[in-house]
Amino acid sequence: MLKQTPLHAVHRELGAKMVDFGGWDMPVNYGSQIEEHHAVRRACGIFDVSHMLPVDVKGEGMRVFLKRLVANNVDKLKTPGKALYSCMLNEQGGVIDDLIIYFMDEQWFRIVVNAGTAEKDLAWMQRCNAEWGANLGLTPRRDLAMIAIQGPQAAAVLHGAMPGSEQMTEGLKPFNAVNVGEMFVARTGYTGEDGYEVMVPAKSAPFFWKALLEAGAKPAGLGARDTLRLEAGMNLYGQDMDETVSPLESGLAWTVDLKSERDFVGRKALEASEITRQLVGLVLLDKGVLRAHQKVHTKHGAGEITSGTFSPTLQQSIALARIPLGIAPGEEVEVEVRDKKLQAKVVKYPFVRNGKALI
Repeated sequence: MLKQTPLHAVHRELGAKMVDFGGWDMPVNYGSQIEEHHAVRRACGIFDVSHMLPVDVKGEGMRVFLKRLVANNVDKLKTPGKALYSCMLNEQGGVIDDLIIYFMDEQWFRIVVNAGTAEKDLAWMQRCNAEWGANLGLTPRRDLAMIAIQGPQAAAVLHGAMPGSEQMTEGLKPFNAVNVGEMFVARTGYTGEDGYEVMVPAKSAPFFWKALLEAGAKPAGLGARDTLRLEAGMNLYGQDMDETVSPLESGLAWTVDLKSERDFVGRKALEASEITRQLVGLVLLDKGVLRAHQKVHTKHGAGEITSGTFSPTLQQSIALARIPLGIAPGEEVEVEVRDKKLQAKVVKYPFVRNGKALI
């Protein structure tokens, strides 16, 4: 049986088309995926992301544990509420998951992991906790629901739906969070727009969702979330990277700290590896749609599209592709689409941010 979020009944009431997403019964759209996409770029859309798992890490020595656990350096987290994006690697340097770590105080870090990898991630963290003798408390917070409020009008919608939130979030910078009572508000997102990801007790989620709709938000499903994140050049775990791929070949070198002397799981493998591929953006020049797993032909050898879609904002097909090094933005490549070789141009992503085309 598929798992359900605390908002499942609400999605059904709204007539959402539900699909199996990593074992969860989730809304793919509420009618028009394109309209939901544009609502986020132009106004405000809300997403149920309660399938993702917050894990609270508490106890002495948390910072030492996390410095060893993830590829980015948690010593960058000095101010309460500050967030850090990182990959958690295996010993071979492959990506177990990409995640966000929030530093709340020296006794409390909150990690948010992906839905499809949640149980695997938790098992890996518990194994490291035991093997390293860290004796930390690792608490999965399935009692919380999470709603993403995204778009240029996100702040107005949040403040309209929740009296007092204006004071609560005043001065909250991107990639920072604040916790007040039972509500955790982070200025983060997965769309390339300004916005928030808000955690509330599961029992409060339906009321909060409906208040956001009354404040002017439009419900948006997984379909729009995927086109938005791809336009924003954001990786999707399981497509753009996984346990068999290095973050250094996934456009994520900026999340790996190799400058400090700190040792972390997978560091030796990364330092010993030969980087031969790069993740690039593609824009299709011919008619068609770019999709994952299509073969890419370049002058230095073959590559593959990891994520592809039709961009509602740009009105053309775009993709992320892993191709050999030595191919620069502006050069053209060929993509195999239904036994035809179509022309595409290599570009520097993101494609769209804050409602503006960047290519």
